[in-house]
Amino acid sequence: MSTEQLIDGYNRRIDYLRMSVTDRCDFRCVYCMAEDMQFLPRQRVLTLDELVTLAERFVALGTRKIRLTGGEPLVRNGIVDLCRRIAALPGLRELCMTTNGSQLSRLAQPLFDAGLARVNVSLDSLDPTRFRELTRTGDLQQVIAGIDAARAAGFRRIKLNCVVLKGRNDDEIGDLVRFAIDRGLDITFIEEMPLGIISEHSRAESFCSSQEVRERIGERYTLIESAESSQGPSRYWRLAEAPDTRIGFISPHSHNFCGTCNRVRLTVEGRLLLCLGNEHASDLKAVLRAHPGQPERIDRAIREALAHKPYRHNFEVNDDVQIVRFMNMTGG
Repeated sequence: MSTEQLIDGYNRRIDYLRMSVTDRCDFRCVYCMAEDMQFLPRQRVLTLDELVTLAERFVALGTRKIRLTGGEPLVRNGIVDLCRRIAALPGLRELCMTTNGSQLSRLAQPLFDAGLARVNVSLDSLDPTRFRELTRTGDLQQVIAGIDAARAAGFRRIKLNCVVLKGRNDDEIGDLVRFAIDRGLDITFIEEMPLGIISEHSRAESFCSSQEVRERIGERYTLIESAESSQGPSRYWRLAEAPDTRIGFISPHSHNFCGTCNRVRLTVEGRLLLCLGNEHASDLKAVLRAHPGQPERIDRAIREALAHKPYRHNFEVNDDVQIVRFMNMTGG
């Protein structure tokens, strides 16, 4: 195993890569993208071989966890083989994925067999009509069937991700926790992030803080703060009434987590994004294609980029567009 480490300008060890494998998605979630999206031409996206090459270089430089994201990663042709190739990289401790669950019924078992260790599934409502409104195209029963297929395939610590919007789904917080408990899942509640221009709702009016979510959960359950970590931004709590279920909170507005940031993002266009809430980036695709067969060039570009990783993001709760790119372009 390599003893290399990536250290940024604030002495933070960067060992977690979120890698987008596509900007395309079969949903159009209201907080993630516009209803009428223009996706990248295929010639501008990284090939599967290029994705593997970049994953290999990051692992060689000390990355120990890779999360595959999108868009929706399971709409990318060849995704199972891509997982198999990345999971086999010497030194990688965990390969996981964030998905909307729409394709899990048919792919959960092949993905597990390929070496994918964990899945996070987005689930913002348990009401079929509301689920369709929030996703614009999604079928709730198809997603639930996918979650059950992932459980049957052998995945452990499956986690639900829920973006809470006031007046839209905040009345379902307790029901979503109960759903997670009944199926032996973890669940993380996420504050909406100001990425991309949307007109479907007011972000300021729909904002629901993690503290408000905890108060809602506290009406039914006893929350116990935990020191557990999944190497990401979630802060975890346990429930006295259901100790096997972890409740996570990602709070980019109300509880900035940047001081311990250990991650970077790679877009499917090959841009290394150094911070979710800033535009600092490095074009690794250009290096990869200009210098084929020269991994040292990629390594140098990654190290040089890390020197420019900002200390923190500065999200604010209003309707101003703080980052123009949509979440599907960011990579989850």
